[in-house]
Amino acid sequence: MTTAQEDLLPTTRRALLHRIAVAQAEGRSPSLVAAVVRGGRAVWHGARTSVDGQGPDENVQYRIGSITKTFTAVLVMRLRDEGLLDLGDLLEKHLPGTGAGEATIADLLAHTAGLAAESPAPWWERTPGTLRPELADVLGEQPLLHPVGRRHHYSNPGYTLLGALVEEVRGAPWEQVLRSEILDPLGLHRTSTQPEAPHAGGWAVHPWADAMLPEPLEDLGRMAPAGQLWSTTGDLARFAAFLAVGDDRVLSAESVREMRTPAAPAEAADVLDGAAYGLGLQIQRRDGRLLVGHSGSLPGFLANLTLSVADDVAAVVLANCTSGPLLGAVAADLVRIVAEAEPRIPEPWRPLREVDPVVLELAGQWYWGTNAFALRMTAEGLLALGPLTGSGRRARFRSNGDGTWTGLEGYFAGELLRPVRRPDGAVSHLDLGSFVFTRQPYDPEAPIPGGVDPEGWRGLR
Repeated sequence: MTTAQEDLLPTTRRALLHRIAVAQAEGRSPSLVAAVVRGGRAVWHGARTSVDGQGPDENVQYRIGSITKTFTAVLVMRLRDEGLLDLGDLLEKHLPGTGAGEATIADLLAHTAGLAAESPAPWWERTPGTLRPELADVLGEQPLLHPVGRRHHYSNPGYTLLGALVEEVRGAPWEQVLRSEILDPLGLHRTSTQPEAPHAGGWAVHPWADAMLPEPLEDLGRMAPAGQLWSTTGDLARFAAFLAVGDDRVLSAESVREMRTPAAPAEAADVLDGAAYGLGLQIQRRDGRLLVGHSGSLPGFLANLTLSVADDVAAVVLANCTSGPLLGAVAADLVRIVAEAEPRIPEPWRPLREVDPVVLELAGQWYWGTNAFALRMTAEGLLALGPLTGSGRRARFRSNGDGTWTGLEGYFAGELLRPVRRPDGAVSHLDLGSFVFTRQPYDPEAPIPGGVDPEGWRGLR
C-alpha cells in the first residue's frame, strides 16, 4: 500500500512522527508503527524501531488481538441484515446447548451477556487452543457471572460464541467466512489468522531493565474469533475507512453506524471516563470528540484502531511488546493532531433540489410549555428538533410517508411526531409522544394539557 505523504502538511507530519517517537521511546517498545487515515485512505505512515536500518512499513504484520472482535461483529451484523437472525434472538435459538443460551445475540455483541471475562485456567492467551477444543472448555462449568443484560462485562468467551454462531449459520469455518465476506471484498490481503512474512516477533520487555524476552505465539483455536488475527497498518487503515462509511459489498453505512452506537449499560467508572461500548466497537469521549474503534493485546503485541467520524480522521497504532506504550492514548493523539492542525473542510452549502411546502410549514420556532425549540429541515430530508438555547432534548425525525415522523435518537427515539391541523388546514400544534408543541408559549387555541388560565399572561400584582 502506498501512502500520499504530501497530503499532510510538513508540520503535521513532524508532529505525528514526534508523537510515535515519544511513545516508542518512553514505552520501550521494540518497534511501533502507525498510520493515519483521512478521506477514506491512508495519508501518513510512520515507524520507530530499536533495530537500525530495519524499520517496519505498512506491510509488516503484527498481532492485533481483540480488534479481531470487530471483524467477528461485522460477520454477525451481515447475518442480521440478510434476515438469517435477529439481534434480539436468544443464542439458544441458533446455537443450542451452550449453557449461555438465555443471552441474546445483541448481549454477546455488547458484552452484556453476563459471561466471564476469560476462559477457565490455564490462561488462554499463553497456552495452545488445543487445550480448549469445545465450547464447553471455553465457557467452563458456570459460564454466567452476572444477570443477562444488566451490566457491561467484557467477555472473550462471548465472542468465541459469536464465532461459533457464524459457523453454525453459514455452515463453514469462521476463518473461511471471514476471508470471503470481509477480507477479500475490502482488499485486506495482509490480514490472516496465522503470521505471514514479513511479520514482527512478539516480545516482553522487563519492567525494571532494558531487557527482552520472546513471547510464545499460540494458536487460539476455538477462541480465534476473540483475538486471533494478524494484520498491518495498511490493511487496518482500509478497515478504519470501512468503519467510517460502510461498504455495500460488506455492510451498509446504516449497519456500521448501528455498530458505533452505544449498546451496553455503562458502569459508574465508565461514565466518569466517558467510555461506552457498541456492537463490537469501543466508544469514548476524549479531547472533546467522540472516538470509536477497538484496542487489542496478546502476549508480545499491542494494537489500537481509533476513528473520529466527525473529523474524518482515523489512526492505527501497532507495537510488538506485551506492555508499555498506551496505544489508545497515542491513536487518539494522532487523530487530534490532524483534526486540529488541518480541520476538515466542510462541503459547500447547497439549497435543496426540491422543497415540500407541507414540510416547510413545520419548520421554525415551537414551544413545549415555555421551552423554546427550533424545528429545521435537513439536507438529508429529515426534521431536526433542538432547543434554541442551551442544552436539552434533541432528535432527528424520519418521514413515515403519511405526514408523521419517527424519532431516530435520544429521548424521542421511536416516538411519533404528528402535526395536528385545524379544520382550515393550518397547523395547530405538534403532538410528540403526548407532548404538545405550539407556535406560542401555552397557546390558548391549542389543546394544552391542563388548560390555560383564561386571564392569560400577567405581571406581578
